[in-house]
Amino acid sequence: MNAEPSSLVVLPDSPGGAALLPRVPYQRPSVLFHSSGRPWLAGRWAPGEIRVAIAGRARVAVFGFCPMPVERLTAYTARLRTVADADTLARVLPGSAHLIASVNGQVRLQGTLTNLRRAFHTRIDATPVASTRADLLAEMTGADLDEDLLAAHLTEMQLLPPLIEKSWWRTVHSVPPDSSIVLADDGTARTVRWWRPPDPVLPIQKGAPAVRAALRESVAERRPATGRLSLDLSGGMDSTTLCFLAVEQNPDLFTFRWTGGSVANDDPIFAAEAARLLPGVEHLEMSEGSAPALFAPPYATSDLEAPWTMTRGLNGSAHCVRMLAEHGSGLHLAGHGGDEVFTASASYLHTLIRRRPLTGLRQLRVYRSLGRWSWRRTLADLASRQSWGDWWRESADHLTDPLPRPGTPELGWADAVRASPWATADALATTRRVLYAIADEAEPLADDRGQHEALTSLRAAGPLCQQIQREYLDCGVPLDLPYLDDRVVEAALAVRTSDRFTPWRYKPLLATAMRGLVPDVILDRTTKGNYQDDDDAEAHRHVPDLLDYFADSALAARGLLDLDVLRSCLLEPRMDDEWEAHLETALGCEMWLRAIADARPATARRTHAPAP
Repeated sequence: MNAEPSSLVVLPDSPGGAALLPRVPYQRPSVLFHSSGRPWLAGRWAPGEIRVAIAGRARVAVFGFCPMPVERLTAYTARLRTVADADTLARVLPGSAHLIASVNGQVRLQGTLTNLRRAFHTRIDATPVASTRADLLAEMTGADLDEDLLAAHLTEMQLLPPLIEKSWWRTVHSVPPDSSIVLADDGTARTVRWWRPPDPVLPIQKGAPAVRAALRESVAERRPATGRLSLDLSGGMDSTTLCFLAVEQNPDLFTFRWTGGSVANDDPIFAAEAARLLPGVEHLEMSEGSAPALFAPPYATSDLEAPWTMTRGLNGSAHCVRMLAEHGSGLHLAGHGGDEVFTASASYLHTLIRRRPLTGLRQLRVYRSLGRWSWRRTLADLASRQSWGDWWRESADHLTDPLPRPGTPELGWADAVRASPWATADALATTRRVLYAIADEAEPLADDRGQHEALTSLRAAGPLCQQIQREYLDCGVPLDLPYLDDRVVEAALAVRTSDRFTPWRYKPLLATAMRGLVPDVILDRTTKGNYQDDDDAEAHRHVPDLLDYFADSALAARGLLDLDVLRSCLLEPRMDDEWEAHLETALGCEMWLRAIADARPATARRTHAPAP
C-alpha cells in the first residue's frame, strides 16, 4: 500500500517564515495559518490526525493520537498569553502527539517524552524553522549527513541518550524530549525545558492506580478510523494486558501472534490460555516458517531520516503487517515499550543502598546469588563514584576490549560498549572522538540511578519504535504503542524504583496495576519468551545474499567498514551473538546510504574524512 508518512514543517509567524512555504518539499502540502494569516503548519497528514483549537490570537494544534475533546483543548488555548503558558496543557495532554502552539508572534513545537515523536529545527536564510522530521529540514537546506554519527553507530551500535538524540543531518538540530523549540517573529530560536521526571517516591500500592487509569484510558480511546482493531497476543504480559483492556470497550477486534521460537519458549502456553479467556475474539496465528527468514533480502529502505535499526526481521515483519491488512485491521496495538517502562537492570541498587540500606542489601543478595557476582567486584561497583560523563569516556577508552565475562555485576550506568570487529581504524578514531565529546555534555537524567536508566531506555526506545510505526504504515496499517504514552510513562516513573524493579517479581508495577482487569495467570508469570534459537541458522542461510550485497559497500567506500573482516565473520561456522547484532546495524547503515544515493547522489558519494 505504501501509505505516505505524516509530517509537518512549522514556520515562524514572520515574513521570513512565509517566504519558506514554497520550499516545503511536498507537492501541494496542506497548510494551516497563524492568526496573522501567514502560513504556520505545512505538510501531510491523515484525516483526523491533526486537531486545531483557536481562541483569539492563540492557536494550538495536536498532531498524532490525542483523545482530549476539542472543547477542553479550546479552553486551554483561551488561557494562553505566551507559548510558555502551554506548559500547563503539555503536562495533562493524553495520548502520544506533537504539541504546537502559536501565540502573539511566537511558535512552540515539542514531541513526546520517550522520543517516539520528535522535534527538529534549523535555520534557512537567517529564519528559524522546525519540523517533526529531520530529513524534511535536510532536504529544505541541502544539509549533509553527519558522517561522525554514522561512524559511531556502525562502530559501537548501542546509541544511548544524548547520542541517539542527535540529528543524523548536519545543521539540523534535535530537540530533547523534555524540551520545546520556540521560534520568535524576530528571527531567534531557543530550546526551553518544560518537563522534569517525577521523584520516584510513591509506594507501589499508591502509584499503581494512576498507572492503571492512564493505561486503561490510552487503550480505551484508541479506535480505528476504518476497519477493525487488532492487537499482538504473544502471551507476554505487555501485549496480553493490552488485549484484555481493549476488549472491555471494543469486542470487535482480533489478535495476532507468531508461533515458534526456542524450545524453551513458553509464550505459546500463556497465549493459548489468554485466548481461552477472551471468548468471542478472533485469533490469527502465523508460523515463523511462513514469513521471510531473518536477514532475508531484499535489503532496502526509503526512509532517509536515520539508518534503519532492526533490519534482521524487516521483511518478515512486513509480511506480518500485510497479513493484518488483509484481515481488515485499521489500527494495530502492540506492547513495545512495556519492557522499558516496567523492567531494568540492578543499577538502581547503587542509589537504593545509599538511601535505604537494609532494603537495598536484601535485594542485592538476591541479585548477587542469581548472577553469581563476586562480593569484591560487587562492593567495588557499589562504591564507585563514576559519573555519567566518566562512563562515556571509559567506553571510548575500552572500545576494542573484550566484553565483560558472565557473572560481572550489572550496577554501572549502562551495559559496556564494544566496537564491531569490522570497524576500520578511521571509524574507531572517529567514534572515540564522538564519545569524548558526548562525555563533556552528558548529565544524568535523574538523581536516582534507576530512574536515570529508565529514562535512557525509554528515550533510546522511542526512535526505534518510531521506525516500526513507519514500517507498519508503509504496509497500510497504523501502529499505536500505548505503553509509550506520556501519561502512562509519567505515572510509572512516580513509583519507587525499588518497587518497580525487584529480583522477586516480574514487572511488579504492571501486575499490581492490572490486578482484577487481567487474569492472574498472566500477571503472575515470571518468564519472558525466547525467540532467539533460530537466529544463527537463519542468518547463515542468507550469508551469500549478504556477501553479495556488501560487495560494493558504500560504508567501505567511505573508509568505515573493513570488507575482509566482514567476510571472515560471515563465513565463520557459527556467528557470534554480538557480531550478529553489529551486522544488523551495519546492514541498516548500508541501506540508509544507498537510499540517500538514490535520492541525493552527491551527498552519498562523499568520502569519510579521517579523524585528526
